[in-house]
Order: sequence, then C-alpha cells, then structure tokens
Amino acid sequence: MQITTSFAAASIPLLGPILTQRWGLAPESIGYVSAVTSVGICWFLACGGPMLDHHGPVRALQIGLVSVAAGLVLLSQPVALLGLAGALFVGLGLAPNTPAGSQILMRAAPARHRTLVFSIKQAGVPLGGAIAGLTIASLVLGIGFVGAIWALVAIALCCALLVQPFRKELDAERAAQDPAWARRFLSPSSLMRSARLLDAHPALPMLTGLGIAFSITQASVTAFTATYMVTQHGKTLAQAGQYVAVLLAASTLARIFFGWVADRMGNGLLLLSLLALGTGLAIVLLVSVPATNPWLVYGCMALVGATSMGWNGVHIAELARVSPPNLIGDVTAGASLFGFIGAICGPLVFAIVAGWTGSFDWPFILVAAQLAAFGLFALWRQASRGPSA
Repeated sequence: MQITTSFAAASIPLLGPILTQRWGLAPESIGYVSAVTSVGICWFLACGGPMLDHHGPVRALQIGLVSVAAGLVLLSQPVALLGLAGALFVGLGLAPNTPAGSQILMRAAPARHRTLVFSIKQAGVPLGGAIAGLTIASLVLGIGFVGAIWALVAIALCCALLVQPFRKELDAERAAQDPAWARRFLSPSSLMRSARLLDAHPALPMLTGLGIAFSITQASVTAFTATYMVTQHGKTLAQAGQYVAVLLAASTLARIFFGWVADRMGNGLLLLSLLALGTGLAIVLLVSVPATNPWLVYGCMALVGATSMGWNGVHIAELARVSPPNLIGDVTAGASLFGFIGAICGPLVFAIVAGWTGSFDWPFILVAAQLAAFGLFALWRQASRGPSA
C-alpha cells in the first residue's frame, strides 16, 4: 500500500509540465500543487486520529487510497481550481500511511531490528516514486495523458480491494467505536492537541525540528527536480523521469541502509544530524555540475536521493521509540504534521524565489543551506546537552 500511494503521488510532479500547460500556468506553478497536497496531509495528521482509532489502520489506508484515486481524477481536468482540489484529496489519501503503519509495526517489529523494519516500510515511498519515474512517460506516450491518469486510478482502487482479507486481523486492536470521529476530523482544536503531545519526551522537539527541515528539502527536491531538468537543462520528459528514478531508487536503498546503521549506532538523532549536513553538500554539488555530462548528473541524483530522502525511516522509528506506548500513533502524526507544514512552505518559497531569480539554482541552494544549518545546530545541542536534548 505504501508503494502504491507513493507511485501515484510521485506521478504528479513527473506530469508537472503537462499539468501546468493544460492549466495555462508557468512551469514552476507545480510547486503550488505540491503545497496543496501537503495541506491535505497536514489536515489528516492534525485531525485524523479519531478516524484512525474508529476504523483501524487498514481501513484508514483503504480510505486513503480511494481519496488518492478521486484526487487524480480531479487533477486530470483542464481547470486549475479542480486540479488544486484534486491535490488536496491526494494529500488526504497519502497521510494515513505514517500513523497507521507505525501502529502496525510497533506491535510486530522486534525491538533490536525496529529501525530497520520501519526503514524497509518507508523504502516503499521512494520505490514507488522510482517506478513512476520509469513508467509514467511510457504510459503517457502509449495511452495518452488521460489514459495514464485512469491507469493510476485503477491501480489505487485494486490495491484497496486486495488488502481487505487482512483487515480483520490487523484492525482487531482498534479503539472503541467513536461516532463523533467525523466532527473531530473538522475540528481546529486537534492541531493544538498535536502540538501539546510533542512535549511527551525531551528528544521530541529536536526530532520534530529536524523533520521539518528535512521535509522542506525533500518536498522541494521531489516537486521541482523533473521540471528543473526539463526547463533549465532541456531534457525530455522521459530523460527527466530517468533522473528522478535514479534519485528515488538511491533513496530506497539508503532508507534500508540507514535503518541498519541507526540500529548499530543506537543513536538515531545523531545519524539524522549528520545526514542533514550531507544533504546540504549533495544539493550544492547537483546544481554545480554541468548538465552536459549525464553520468555526473546521475551520480549527483543518487547522492541527493540517498541523503535528502534516506532519513524518513530512521526519523519515524526514533519518534516511535521515545513516544509513550499509548501515544505512538498520535505523536508520530503530530511530528509528521509539523514536518508537512514545512513541506507546504518549502515548495511555496522555492517557487517564489525561482520566479524572482529566473533560475532554479538559488532556491535549491537556499533549501540546502537551511537543512545544513539545522544539522549543525542539532550536533551542537547534542554535544552540549547530550543525545536526549
């Protein structure tokens, strides 16, 4: 289910040049679609806890896939406003993956391999994106833009049906039925509850801050890399898809590798701080190498993918480790909520700076600088106050 939702979500920026052309907007406007998707994710993470408790994790994931399918249908319409509404539905459908997956895996994963297990699950995010990078251009060429959208819709709905036999067992421990879950889903007070939960452990504020900085970077890299290669370096949509596939394939392997490393280190926060520094350097290298040398670009894409997207499994496992057992889903959702607020702001600021400067280079450098600065700050805090700071 993680791979399927990620495949659908990653297809949107890959289709960015076609979508913005159909809507009559500038290419960098795809950043606004990414931002609205993040709004939908934030909405669920802030207010979706009662829905998750009421229905259970598997049912929540199934509802999410149906929402993704509906969002893709709206995105395919040649009206920008409908497209933005579709992006909101896609975001609402993506969000259950993190809290629902954490609930299931914390019950099932052995403690000594927990970070690795979480990282394997999170590897489904870039793996789905890599599959999209390799197939979306061919789908568009073979069956057209609208046909490609309907193929994505069919895949999402089939996946939702295929997991139904597992629901009885995996949803057995869901909370008592709450008829008021729909009203709470629309309640602004849920946001304040998410913020209060992040005081449940001394390490949670720093972990949340790192998650925000990484989310800004990951959202910007995901939203703009394909359009960057097409508009600034003259690559075809198929070539851009291949570059994105390398970026995401590297991050798939990196998530598993960094999960293994974190279990051996016993300090996920330190590993995340070092990855923040490495990501900053990798992005600067990407915008510095000549695009005329494809092998250098492929190498830089792999490095950026491994560092800027390899952090997620370690981060979620560390959040689950330090959370009170009865609040794992809520704390994970709360920290992820603030991360996705960063994912909203990142593409928006990126698009604004790109419009001002007429280039994608400076926005990428700005994104790299904020993450590297936070990584240095986190290392300093750990050195001065210990790893629990």
